[in-house]
Amino acid sequence: MIKIKNEELIKELVGTTHDFPKYTTQLINLANQNAQGTRPRVVGQLSELINECPEKTYEAWKKWYLDRYPNAIENATAKITAMIINLKQAIKDIDENMIKEWVEDLLLEKTFIGLKFQEAILNKIASIKETTYRLANPEEESQGIDGFIGEIPVSIKPITYKTKNSLKEKIKCEIIFYKKTKDGLEIDAESLIGS
Repeated sequence: MIKIKNEELIKELVGTTHDFPKYTTQLINLANQNAQGTRPRVVGQLSELINECPEKTYEAWKKWYLDRYPNAIENATAKITAMIINLKQAIKDIDENMIKEWVEDLLLEKTFIGLKFQEAILNKIASIKETTYRLANPEEESQGIDGFIGEIPVSIKPITYKTKNSLKEKIKCEIIFYKKTKDGLEIDAESLIGS
């Protein structure tokens, strides 16, 4: 098997590499996710644009793109910079006590509520299908399965999961989506109930 390291790939295709200090790109990525600085409405649909570009070298692509989107880099930079300023302030507000509260919230409250949501959803769908349900065991959980409706393995995800492509693991079972509302839960299990 032949491997090409990222640094080699960048040097081969672009000619130069950037050397960012440790952790900085993670923070910039986080700021960008929150600010949405590199969304198509700000910088264009890059996957389509790179295919439209008649030239195939990096320098030609760079010139072609910047001719069409002369303000894209500045606009994206401004959005991300504003969010970095917000993050800097937020980091100043974080102390050990806040971190402890966050860990407790994640490990205790969110885990408890999340697992109880799952059981409530499994129970509801099973009763509609007039069958049994059970929660997944640890081995099944490692495969992305949250439980079973009868013999059918299911994964239970919030409706926002549909829009988070970067978080999607490969789930090879039926997915039940839910949305928390002020009145309770809205459950989308159409594919499962229809089967």
